[in-house]
Amino acid sequence: MKITCLCENTAYCDTFGAEHGLSLFIETNGRTILFDMGQTELFAENAARLDVDLSAVDTAVLSHGHYDHGGGVKRFLELNKTAPVYLSRYAFGERYDGVGKYIGLDTTLADEKRLVFTDGEMALGDGITLTDKRDGEKLYDLGSFGLNMVEDGVAVPDDFRHEQYMLCEEKGKRVLFSGCSHRGVLDIVRWFKPDVLVGGFHFSKIPTGDELARYAAVLDGYDTAYITCHCTGLEQFAFMKERMRSLSYISAGEVIEWE
Repeated sequence: MKITCLCENTAYCDTFGAEHGLSLFIETNGRTILFDMGQTELFAENAARLDVDLSAVDTAVLSHGHYDHGGGVKRFLELNKTAPVYLSRYAFGERYDGVGKYIGLDTTLADEKRLVFTDGEMALGDGITLTDKRDGEKLYDLGSFGLNMVEDGVAVPDDFRHEQYMLCEEKGKRVLFSGCSHRGVLDIVRWFKPDVLVGGFHFSKIPTGDELARYAAVLDGYDTAYITCHCTGLEQFAFMKERMRSLSYISAGEVIEWE
């Protein structure tokens, strides 16, 4: 498996641009997958610098309905004329941050013919499965961090029904991709128990102290290697890395590969 980070909050070096967002190019079992598309067209600019041909991507996946993961959908559809884009049936819901700023997707794209709306679990073949795990029991309630959705005309805390995860199985190894882990990374790793978990933990607003140390201990209790990024927070990453056996960070322009 080979993972190339096209967009992230930080850049591996000055060659690449960075923004608050995430986009990963994944090569596994003969497939080429674009997982999330960042906030702007930056993911495509970095892809060109990395010699990643977005026109040849065979599958695109949107982890959830926030602008910093789906802002580049339009650009991807312009560059790639064949790949389906898989996203939750709830992805185009109305969503806002804690100060009332719209943070959802561009709703003018909702009728694009190559969008494939998922609900529950969907097998994509070659060991790749999408699932929203909405039936998963939650033991850890970290709240919505002030993020809201509009339901029946009323703003309520987002329940993140629009979030989905991608599980890739290759050579006996199970690798789980989670864009922001809004539904709680502590529960997500418990549900799937993957060999590797790649994605943001949404810990950036949690102070580096006893609470975060407890969360690090829970994660470290699984036989899982973690590759994190984006909404985990750099301070939080450094704090947790001192307390976990296998935690690394991936930035824009960086490539991780294993047999």
